[in-house]
Amino acid sequence: MPSLGEIIRHRRELAELPIRQFASMVGISGPYLSQIERGLRAPSDRVLHAIAGSLRTTADALRREAGPDEDASPAVLTAIAADRRLTARQRQALAEVYQAFVATGNGSGPGE
Repeated sequence: MPSLGEIIRHRRELAELPIRQFASMVGISGPYLSQIERGLRAPSDRVLHAIAGSLRTTADALRREAGPDEDASPAVLTAIAADRRLTARQRQALAEVYQAFVATGNGSGPGE
């Protein structure tokens, strides 16, 4: 099953939109969009909704197409989201860092 980033890249390419133009439409930088497409960063809800809108679909449809995220631990992401000692931006950043480590294998567990 393709990743969310792969789905976004595929749909962008089908729409014949260069990465810089699409990033501008979404309101993010080209390098950030590239990281999303390569699975190095997870888009925030706001960014995912902007991407979906630019692709004339919904964020939920993109998520469904990507299927379950086997790399993300719901317990870790739930704990981050529930910790009200952190600001919304800090929670988002922690979740993105966690997902990036899992995606690249840099958080492989005991005995790293």
